[in-house]
Amino acid sequence: DGNYCVTGGSDKTLKLWNPRKGTLLRSYLGHGYEVLDAAGSFDNSQLCSGSADKTVALWDVATGQVVRKFRGHAGVSDAGTPAGWQPRPGVTRCHLSSQKVNSVQFNEEATVIVSGSIDSSVRCWDCRSRRPDAIQVLDEAKDGVSSVKVSDHEILAGSVDGRVRRYDLRAGELHSDYVGSPVTCVCFTKDGQCVLVASLAAPLRLLDKDTGEMLGEYSGHRSSACRLDCVLSERDVHVGCASEDGAVYFWDLVE
Repeated sequence: DGNYCVTGGSDKTLKLWNPRKGTLLRSYLGHGYEVLDAAGSFDNSQLCSGSADKTVALWDVATGQVVRKFRGHAGVSDAGTPAGWQPRPGVTRCHLSSQKVNSVQFNEEATVIVSGSIDSSVRCWDCRSRRPDAIQVLDEAKDGVSSVKVSDHEILAGSVDGRVRRYDLRAGELHSDYVGSPVTCVCFTKDGQCVLVASLAAPLRLLDKDTGEMLGEYSGHRSSACRLDCVLSERDVHVGCASEDGAVYFWDLVE
């Protein structure tokens, strides 16, 4: 609803902010290494986070306590540095090294957390159960998973192997599109008809969700080495993306 903002950083903490006043509301301590991603439930009562400590954490917003920790991404992997992927001189390599949980998302009811990791898997965790294992493991990626998004019955996953995979859980189907360079972020459009993809050293691309047809490209930002996010505005009017030159770029979705 835009009333809260959550951040995670190399200080191993999550921080909850009032974005309108810039006020820090609470800090959340419990990870052993840097926090790489975080997301809130739709009712703002829970947070989930992924960390370089290989865990996914479920938090109670009001108390600041860890409710559950999921450790199924504990396997070691050397994925994430595909051959030929070298940053330009003077730019630090994107931190997609081993043993990290790169991306987390709740489902709409906040009963399941979906996580993507450098171990090349997407895992689904039951927030209501005490079982330690993932209730589903999707391991089709050939390299680290950098980004996950969730709709009512679909999981979207972007991977360093250059593919965007869409899992239709209702139909039991996997749809895969190859974009040619390591994927850093994926998003569903709000109408659910298209997918926005950010990848290294390439324009943002808007793809038809069902056919994979490219419907638009958005260029001008720099993305040669870092894992950068992309977003869509609330009504699918604008596309936004971070850039390595320190700016945030916006485009009209339909030019």
